[in-house]
Amino acid sequence: MSTLYDNIGGQPAIEQIVDELHKRIATDSLLNPIFAGTDMPKQRNHLVAFLSQIFEGPKQYAGRPMDKTHAGMNLQQPHFDAIAKHLSESMAVRGESPEDTKAALEHVSNFKGAILNK
Repeated sequence: MSTLYDNIGGQPAIEQIVDELHKRIATDSLLNPIFAGTDMPKQRNHLVAFLSQIFEGPKQYAGRPMDKTHAGMNLQQPHFDAIAKHLSESMAVRGESPEDTKAALEHVSNFKGAILNK
C-alpha cells in the first residue's frame, strides 16, 4: 500500500505545493501579517520537512513541536481555515486528486489542537 507521500510524488511534489502555498499566503491579508519578519526560506524548509513526515514520508522534520512553534501567535480557526484552503488550492494547481487532497487536509487537521489558541 502506498503512502500519501508516494501518491502525490514525494519530495519534489511537496516542495512545489509549499512554494504555491507560500505565494497564496503572501497575498492573503489575514495570513501575510503572521509571516511578516519570518525567514521564509527557513520556514519553507521546515514546512517541506514537516509535510513530508506527516504525509508518511521520510522522518526529516527537526523543528520544534507545533505547540511550541505557534506559542504566542494566538492563531484562531479562521487562520487555520485559510491555510487549509490555500493548501487545498495549491495541491489542485499541481493536479493532485481530490482524494489525496482530502487525506492531506486530514493529516494537517490532526495538528489543529497544537496550533490554535496558543
